[in-house]
Amino acid sequence: MNDQTAEFDPLKLDNQLCFPLYAASRELTRHYKPFLDPLGLTYPQYVTMMALWEHDGVKVGELGSTLHLDSATLTPLLKRLEARGYLTRKRSAEDERAVIVTLTDEGRALRKRALSVPSCIAGCISISPEEAYQLKTLLEKLVSVLS
Repeated sequence: MNDQTAEFDPLKLDNQLCFPLYAASRELTRHYKPFLDPLGLTYPQYVTMMALWEHDGVKVGELGSTLHLDSATLTPLLKRLEARGYLTRKRSAEDERAVIVTLTDEGRALRKRALSVPSCIAGCISISPEEAYQLKTLLEKLVSVLS
């Protein structure tokens, strides 16, 4: 059979949506590394800090929901950021089961040092701002459908 008469192969890598998403995610995350290394952050720590810069004083569960991370992944990540002096974790006075994550002054100051990261990444990506917006919108829709 030639390619034109071949049946659709559901297990062919080229026919998968998940693989280019996976590869793009890995490649994009790899491009962040040289910009995050001077800040002493990994990519998961960076997105965690971005979420906290947007909403400080949030419960661990809410932060996990925002980041699509489970507690087993998020807790060690928060412990490392706390050890670096960027945040504190304290039990809620209203509900001792809940842990509140709050930025320290050092954590808030880190935001200024990270301000150039998005534009540095944009410089690595050869797609237009319109294409980037369309891609982001489609990915958000996919995440919403899968969540």
